[in-house]
Amino acid sequence: MNRFSPDHRLKLLLGAGLMLPVTPAFAAETATEYATAVTEAAVPAGLDDSDYGNEIIVSARRRDESAQDVPIALSVIGAETLEATGNYTLTQVQQIVPSLQVFSFNPRNTNINIRGLGSNVALTNDGLENGVGFYIDNVYYGRVGQTQFDLVDLQQIEVLRGPQGTLFGKNTTSGAINITSKRPSFDPEFSGEASVGDYGYYQLRASASGGLIDDLLAVRLSGSVTERRGFLYNDTQKERAQDYSNWSVRGQLLFTPTADLEVKIIGDFSRQKQNHVLNIFANYFGTYDNGAIIPNNFAARAARFPGYSFPTIDPFARRGEADGHYQSNMDGYGVSGQVDWEIGAAKLTSITAYRWWDWNPANDGDSTALPVITKAQQANRQRQFSQEIRLASDSDGPINYVVGAYYFWQIIRGKGATAYGPAAGLWNLPAVPVAVSNAALNGFEANSTSDPRTRSYAAFGQFDWKFTDQLTLTAGLRFTHEKKDGSFNQFHVAGIDLATQPLAIATAALAIRNQFNPLTSYSTAFSDDSLSGLATLSWQFSDDALAYATFSRGNKSGGLNLTALPVGIDPDVAPEKVDSYELGIKSQWLDRRVTLNLAGYWTEISDYQTAITEQVPNTVNVRQYIANIPGVRSRGVEGDLSFAPSERASFYASVAYADTTYSDYPNAPQAPERLNLGAIQDLTGVQLPGVPKFTYTLGGDVSAPLGNLGGRDLSIYAHADYSHRSSFNTSSSDSRYGDVPAFGIANARIGFKTDDGLLDLSIWARNLFDKDYYQTLSPAVTGIVTALIGEPRTIGATLRTKL
Repeated sequence: MNRFSPDHRLKLLLGAGLMLPVTPAFAAETATEYATAVTEAAVPAGLDDSDYGNEIIVSARRRDESAQDVPIALSVIGAETLEATGNYTLTQVQQIVPSLQVFSFNPRNTNINIRGLGSNVALTNDGLENGVGFYIDNVYYGRVGQTQFDLVDLQQIEVLRGPQGTLFGKNTTSGAINITSKRPSFDPEFSGEASVGDYGYYQLRASASGGLIDDLLAVRLSGSVTERRGFLYNDTQKERAQDYSNWSVRGQLLFTPTADLEVKIIGDFSRQKQNHVLNIFANYFGTYDNGAIIPNNFAARAARFPGYSFPTIDPFARRGEADGHYQSNMDGYGVSGQVDWEIGAAKLTSITAYRWWDWNPANDGDSTALPVITKAQQANRQRQFSQEIRLASDSDGPINYVVGAYYFWQIIRGKGATAYGPAAGLWNLPAVPVAVSNAALNGFEANSTSDPRTRSYAAFGQFDWKFTDQLTLTAGLRFTHEKKDGSFNQFHVAGIDLATQPLAIATAALAIRNQFNPLTSYSTAFSDDSLSGLATLSWQFSDDALAYATFSRGNKSGGLNLTALPVGIDPDVAPEKVDSYELGIKSQWLDRRVTLNLAGYWTEISDYQTAITEQVPNTVNVRQYIANIPGVRSRGVEGDLSFAPSERASFYASVAYADTTYSDYPNAPQAPERLNLGAIQDLTGVQLPGVPKFTYTLGGDVSAPLGNLGGRDLSIYAHADYSHRSSFNTSSSDSRYGDVPAFGIANARIGFKTDDGLLDLSIWARNLFDKDYYQTLSPAVTGIVTALIGEPRTIGATLRTKL
């Protein structure tokens, strides 16, 4: 029997095709090696002579400069570090950047935070944007789901902390993730790798570049294929879940008609498929905190079905029981063009981009083996266009500047679906006659449409004035005008024809349908003007030490609540306003073998956009919407240390402490275990959900010569890293059943390679000690707690080559 589907075979052929250039005829030495970094320190991974002592060059301020000379708290991860750690997704990258938190219910519902700020622990709202900007090759990605594909052929990743906007195209209040891919080269080059592991894991990655016309036109083609079987097992459907399939291709053309003009065209396509989300039952509480029984709790509902057994609570057995279909499938693709023109003492840059994102989910809304909620999903068709123009000085004078303009357009066409099965009536409404509840819910389906649109116009500028050799003043401003509009419609598309029912039953059934999924239609629109800015004073008090102080004012754009809102809730969400203060020092010691960078910050946010999660009365349905609350405060300290005692050894440590709390939130939704005390509670002073107070990362790389292999120098090398996060809560109501215990994850790799990169063979382990840990815990009003479980230990081997 053929075990591979046509789609699966296509991926295998793609991977094989990407590996074809590995032939002696193609062999040529690459011109240069990119600098390697872990966090802010010059920490090579698998050091060799070309890496040792390299200066890390970043483009965080839209010009190339040393990371140690930039008065911004930022972390840099270079290509060699990504290879050493095997971190090719954003979720994996967070393990070496403590101030970055990423966790995902599914790609659309991903939370990205920097310093505890950026997004809410809740389902994504299509009418709202993330506070952390995500850029690949200077193009802003408008939806957080677009960040969840495998990252391909990267030069480096820069994680900038704090408000950004006077240099970046889109205004962001929490930080930015700035990713740069490797450029086309006129000299022939090729790199490829193949990995295999347990759980049926395999990954093929390859990149090839070379000149088509000498000194005029160069091309670069890159791609990756990743497949893995699921970590979970569905006892009802007798199949695995949480598998992973991702393939990505990327092409670049570089055109250099003159020494002063450069044009780069980039096109990419990615497809990802997962049989997920399968929720796992992690805990149960049938009573409120004071001992009173929760009415209509999960156990009482389960007992109404004689053939259904209360689920076994054993989360790390990794077994679920959902009877409905679930999937997390998406496509992302786009094209961009960048023109760089050197005009004397300045460079003019234009970046034009259009992107598509298609999200196709399916969910079992109750997570049980009973047909209660058979559909609970929101599909998206997102389209965006952006145009950025900026002029940056290119001189050694006392004043440097960047000025620019930015336009961004986006539409997200959403289609929601909620459907109910034959168990829905008895599960939800035990006091209602079965004839009525079945007529209302058995086979009933409601669909919705939404179409939030954004038009954003901005002008920005920033200058550096070096008024002495040691003192530099940096100041920037941004003006943004934004228009948003959209509509929401919810309608009934399936169910028993109530016209065939007796009038009394039909009337009662229609009322139930409108309680669960009310007929809704509205539209809304608003516009907003905002002014952002920053001022930084930096002091270069020695050749290898820089101190800086920064004040910045940021604005996060308002949003649209395009969902079935409770009566009295405004569909328009007001913008956030952010005031941020930061002190930092960057230093290097012992001939730059030691790098120590420290930063402290204090951020105040007014009109914070938070998620409200509440139960629809007399149902298991939960509705979520965004509302403004008075304030949030985030304060903390961060430190990055690296030590490279020799050309063949390097070690690093990073730590972050984030005290991120509600400064004023007296009307927060109540936790499920305290709902008998009232529907609201005061969460003032409570840590925001999803934010550990304390995180740290440790890591190191060592290598030693082994001799010669075929006339090439051969080395053995090893890498290890450990990432720890303190406990945090993942419920918007601060339920104690949402407390995720602290955990730490260790990864390791050992291998040997020729120093010219022709051969590199390694074995590796992720989650080396097989730590059981939760990503999220979600308590429901019925008392059941579902979880997303962290990945188990995986082991494998990787073969790499560079020509």
